[in-house]
Amino acid sequence: MEKYLHIIGIGIQRTLVYRVNFFARSLFGLIPLTATILLWQTIYRDRIGDVAGYTLRQMISYYLIATIVDALTAVAEDDWQIAADIRDGNISQFLVKPIDYLAYRFSLYSAGRLIYTAVASVPIAIFIFCLRDYFVLPKDAAACVGFALSVAMAGLLQFLISYTMALLSFWVLEVATFIFILFAFEYLASGHLFPLDILPPVVAQALHFTPFPYLLYFPVSVYLGQATGTALWQGLAIQATWVLAAYALARFVWSRGIRKYAAFGG
Repeated sequence: MEKYLHIIGIGIQRTLVYRVNFFARSLFGLIPLTATILLWQTIYRDRIGDVAGYTLRQMISYYLIATIVDALTAVAEDDWQIAADIRDGNISQFLVKPIDYLAYRFSLYSAGRLIYTAVASVPIAIFIFCLRDYFVLPKDAAACVGFALSVAMAGLLQFLISYTMALLSFWVLEVATFIFILFAFEYLASGHLFPLDILPPVVAQALHFTPFPYLLYFPVSVYLGQATGTALWQGLAIQATWVLAAYALARFVWSRGIRKYAAFGG
């Protein structure tokens, strides 16, 4: 573990160079969030009652919590860097050293998330303070614990999915198309655009057979108290199962891809 902790330290130092970029990214990322909140305020102003069981306060809280979860778990450029390492032959050095490439990349991902969260916390905290009348706090300690566990597993799942997609570089020269398709589907199926409760029940239920709702929608639902008791622990168990499945798939794709990998020259 000592070498991976050292890698995290190096990753933090390297990431700090781009702290201004992270601040600008998080700041400008609040612009579409503001537009979304204004849109929902207009929708609720013209109707009586809630939408799919969400009051206006709960709906705005959903997007605020989703922003926090996204800051804690989103993959920045890790998939592109992994693909570049394979394409340029940089992974050759890891094949002759006692360093696991998956653990190496996860250490850098963790370092990036630590810095981005620290930098982004300032504008996000100010934004939430301005909307404090709409911000819902967790109902009890179980919701807090469940939220922390689900966010941690969402980060693992997000990283493993991106890592596996990047490993396609063993077989194709450019993985951008695959990554963009996955990102577009994930944006809809994970609940970034709107809560999955709004979708027709058949569609929402079908999506729960995929890992995508556990990247964002489920952690936010835990925080808002919509997943409690048995449903909470069952959801955490399913999320953990998806993490293990994604880890096994990542290991399998790596083992198959490394057999095809070839690097020549100095």
